[in-house]
Amino acid sequence: MATDFKDRPALEGVAALERGLLLLTSFKQGDGVLGLAELAERTGLVKSTILRLAVSLERYNLLVRMPDGQYQLGSEVARLNSIFREGNDLERHVQPVLAKLAFDTEETATFYVRQGDVRLCLFRVNSPSNLRLDVQPGTQRPLDGSASAQLLLLFESWPDVKPELPPLPIYTSGVTTPHVASLSVPVIGHGDRLVGALSIAGPEVRLSGSQKRLVLPLLQAGLNLCRSLGGNAEAIYRVPIALAT
Repeated sequence: MATDFKDRPALEGVAALERGLLLLTSFKQGDGVLGLAELAERTGLVKSTILRLAVSLERYNLLVRMPDGQYQLGSEVARLNSIFREGNDLERHVQPVLAKLAFDTEETATFYVRQGDVRLCLFRVNSPSNLRLDVQPGTQRPLDGSASAQLLLLFESWPDVKPELPPLPIYTSGVTTPHVASLSVPVIGHGDRLVGALSIAGPEVRLSGSQKRLVLPLLQAGLNLCRSLGGNAEAIYRVPIALAT
């Protein structure tokens, strides 16, 4: 059964709530604690506003004020993350595909989705190699010219608008991170809508000479994931798989 996608109502948000969420989302991967000055620099909020917001966020265990006056995310964030992961059926489909892809290619396998003006690494399985791209779930990266970013932009209006597609998988090198290359394919789900981008990434020196070895496993993984999610991507993958076989 086709799904009707409705536009969001044209309503204004709540400014105080948005400032609180801005404060929470200013924490980045690898941050342990952040001081008041760093939070002010990242958010553009004045320190007095941050202190007032922090009091409310502390009440709900979303933020914790340390004895030295610095802040860290609270236990409620972990609880919400656990609920999200349990309720996110996508992980059940994607994670086994990533695990097999990382095993078959010996490169880091990632799954990116678009989140506003950035792409978000939603799931990943790292390469077994010591020399690898180590991307953590939750990492945000720009919608630049990298392989996964190109696909997320190309397919943003699919299937209503079907642009001319480049050969799959898309290969780029050194775009987001110097000396790092990536290969990426689209993942189409129910209603033939784009779900995300499936990618493998690693050192340029390794991927540039191994594309033939990597292409077929990536294409097969992408098509299998599309099928698992109820997407009809045969027409997109048929020719690339035939050429890679």
